[in-house]
Amino acid sequence: MAGAIMGLEQFAEALEWQARHAERNGAPATARVIRALAKLRDSDTATGRRIANWQGLTLKDALPLRVTGGLHHLVLTGADRRLERVYAGQVTAQEEIDALVCELAQSFDTLLLPWLDRPPQTNEAGRSASIMAGLLWLARRAQPRFALFETGASAGVNTMLDRFAFRLGETEVGPAGSIMRIEPEWRGTSPPAPPEGFAIDALSGCDLAPIDLADPEAALRLKAYVWPDAPGRLARIDAAIALASECAPEVARMDADAFVEQQLDRPQTVGTTCALFHSIMWQYLPAATQDAISARMEAAGAEASEERPLAWLALETDPETFAHDLTVRLWDGGEHRGQPVKLARAHPHGAWVEWLGGQGA
Repeated sequence: MAGAIMGLEQFAEALEWQARHAERNGAPATARVIRALAKLRDSDTATGRRIANWQGLTLKDALPLRVTGGLHHLVLTGADRRLERVYAGQVTAQEEIDALVCELAQSFDTLLLPWLDRPPQTNEAGRSASIMAGLLWLARRAQPRFALFETGASAGVNTMLDRFAFRLGETEVGPAGSIMRIEPEWRGTSPPAPPEGFAIDALSGCDLAPIDLADPEAALRLKAYVWPDAPGRLARIDAAIALASECAPEVARMDADAFVEQQLDRPQTVGTTCALFHSIMWQYLPAATQDAISARMEAAGAEASEERPLAWLALETDPETFAHDLTVRLWDGGEHRGQPVKLARAHPHGAWVEWLGGQGA
């Protein structure tokens, strides 16, 4: 998957891939702003020159989304609200949007430039629908109690999924009174209902630069990365901020491979499934980090047993369909030996989930 995306590294082709990705996932205004970066790249601004001389890879580094985050931040802070009409679909002419984005860079160059220093952190709660469905599937095949750990957790929004209320087709799970309600359009059969004893006993995450949701400035930065023309997403961020104010998620400032190593080195309770999960982050990891995590999970899987199973849930991008695949691996010392099972396809922000159910697995 990552290799296919990384092949799109001519700037114009990469920019168009990112724009079409936004269009196909319900954010046409964001797509127009992304396309405007071609003109910004040629502008006489520090932001444009840095884009033109970018030393990394356009898509792997999420370069377009770094800039669009900065542009959205101008609207959220009130520094300049002219893009509001673009986000609302009131301005659709590409030439007009190109000109506006270049004007904004001229006026706010010093504010936009730092947004290129770090990758976006989009931390979308809607993605937890697929992860929870995967846990319900696992709970019927492994131990129903879970110790979960998430890599690339960002602000830890999905590291609070045990506090979300889910309706996944006809299946409901989680505290019914939660302010975070995850109810995607469900396609296909419903995932299995939670079995007796289903519980999440431990839940933690890691990120290289975790965001503190209790910090208003940091929370606003997180909001800036949300596509403004994608309905419901900002409301979910607000709900996550409220949940974090009640009890902050546990997010360590660590490299993903070191965190996985740390979690797997911890004693595993009998009757508990230890499970790694992540969403829309694998493609951004260096190949060496991917290889280290894969090797460590394989090694730990070889030691897994029915009493102490190991699982790996990954919701990651399919560059051909612009959707995301939920793939689950389970090691239990017996029948399940870590073979990947595709359980679902999903909208990148959780608007819909198509349940495949492992196709008989």
